[in-house]
Amino acid sequence: MAKNEKINLGENVSVPVHVGVIMDGNGRWAKKRGMPRKFGHREGAKTFRAITRHAKALGIQYITYYAFSTENWKRPKDEVDAIMDLFEKYLDEVRDFIEENIRVRFIGDRTRLSENLQRKMASVEEDSKNFDSMTLVLAINYGGRDEICHAAKTLAQQVKEGKLEPEDITMDMIERNLYTEEIPPVDLVIRPSGEQRLSNFMIWQAAYAEFYYTNILWPDFKGSDLDKAVIAYSERNRRFGGV
Repeated sequence: MAKNEKINLGENVSVPVHVGVIMDGNGRWAKKRGMPRKFGHREGAKTFRAITRHAKALGIQYITYYAFSTENWKRPKDEVDAIMDLFEKYLDEVRDFIEENIRVRFIGDRTRLSENLQRKMASVEEDSKNFDSMTLVLAINYGGRDEICHAAKTLAQQVKEGKLEPEDITMDMIERNLYTEEIPPVDLVIRPSGEQRLSNFMIWQAAYAEFYYTNILWPDFKGSDLDKAVIAYSERNRRFGGV
């Protein structure tokens, strides 16, 4: 796909502003082929790059990938190490997106990540902060409940210091203290692999999101599958709690 190619799915198709993707099925993809799980993660990283470019061509303004959850540390150490090595390697390649005017952001608790990985993340964010063709968000060591807890602690500290009264706390205040500050709510959550659950992904931001599930494993997910998800989203009636 050419870097500046645009895709039009039809005049009646409403493209979501913000899409969240739970990249699921890498391990099963590898197991089906008799390979270690890390090979599935490598193949999944290729899909991530292709889908990001396809999303940009569709006109999606924000796309957030659930790359590594706060619960994923429970996986075997060799798998976790392989994923972290993959992050460091592909952060260098993520810089290719900067050449395409894509802003890159990271959400999650960085304190448990290696110093080298943290430096690379900060560098990519700084170098792309003024770009606006699309925003790519990577959730690394991220959990929705952990994020809300972090926001609550921040506000509690302000109360403790006398800067804020408890009764003055609003939903807007909470949102401003989430990792996703300045990022709009999620419109569509896509989860491949056949699993049908949110798995602690953006539980605040996806409160009114539409969900699209498919049995396709993430490494096999193609641009045409993203098209199907967007079309399905466009056909739904979003009421946001109304009638």
